[in-house]
Amino acid sequence: MTASARALLESVQQDLAPQDDDNRLVPLVRDGRAPRAVLAALAAEEHRIVASDWRSFLTLAGRATDEPTREFFAGLAQGEGVALKALPVLASALGMDREAVRAYRPQAGCQAYPAYVAWLALNAEPADAVVGVVANFAAWGQYCASIAKALRSQYGLDDDACAFFDMFASPPPEAQEQALAAVQAGIDAGRVTDAAREYGRLFQSYELMFWNTLADQAG
Repeated sequence: MTASARALLESVQQDLAPQDDDNRLVPLVRDGRAPRAVLAALAAEEHRIVASDWRSFLTLAGRATDEPTREFFAGLAQGEGVALKALPVLASALGMDREAVRAYRPQAGCQAYPAYVAWLALNAEPADAVVGVVANFAAWGQYCASIAKALRSQYGLDDDACAFFDMFASPPPEAQEQALAAVQAGIDAGRVTDAAREYGRLFQSYELMFWNTLADQAG
């Protein structure tokens, strides 16, 4: 059932996969060279990103006209809700309490990513948006795995503090199956268009903008 959906997603992920040196922050964190203040800023930025993406995914679920696509975005929204609960522990371990997170002034280069996801929620065909989102799954997971490992080895954070990154480093297998089902439903209904690859390209670009904005701050 999922042959054509799988081929499309694998093609998009392969074509849009970032190069090793495209993300300039992850190597700094991996080597322990990123200041803790930059990691704290990352946590504060993610508070705003996750809350925004949660609403965006719920909007896409509400706009979807088939059950697989609704289930895919509803599942993503559920995951964002869990991630939001893990962020205060991460921020606290990096020296930011709730008041400091609220007072933090977000950077445009970091918040461009959730702004684009919100644009997709309002404007994109949900089936195309699935492809755009999944195009970024592999890279995002690898980044989170590297960050989680480095936070333990280089910065001394414990498992509770790393739970946010651990969660995204190992996404549940059902998420990929839900994505395949959603894309297949879109293909079968003729709703997957050429815009899907464009969404994936921009999704990946805004993702890298997030990391590299913070890398610039790291010096």
